Amino acid sequence: MQQTSPTEQGASQDAPKIEFPCQYPIKIVGDAAPDFKVTVVDIVEQHSPGFDRRSVRMVDSRNGRFQSVRVVIHATGQDQLNALFHSLKATGRVHMVL
Repeated sequence: MQQTSPTEQGASQDAPKIEFPCQYPIKIVGDAAPDFKVTVVDIVEQHSPGFDRRSVRMVDSRNGRFQSVRVVIHATGQDQLNALFHSLKATGRVHMVL
């Protein structure tokens, strides 16, 4: 699976410009595990304290091998998004961040 960072997504001239601050939806895909959602939510909380935990949605893949966790954060800038992406990637459990 391919990993895409917010920086890479913004590299294209055709990519829309994000106006900060904003509500920013993120989808995190990783290996299915009982604690995957908790791990992701804890990392998101570090980078976006007080984000709305009611926005968290988890979906299992058809074969049950992967899970996606969707959250909406209050994004304050590109540095915040980059740091969040790198923290998620550093777990070794996240395959993709969209």
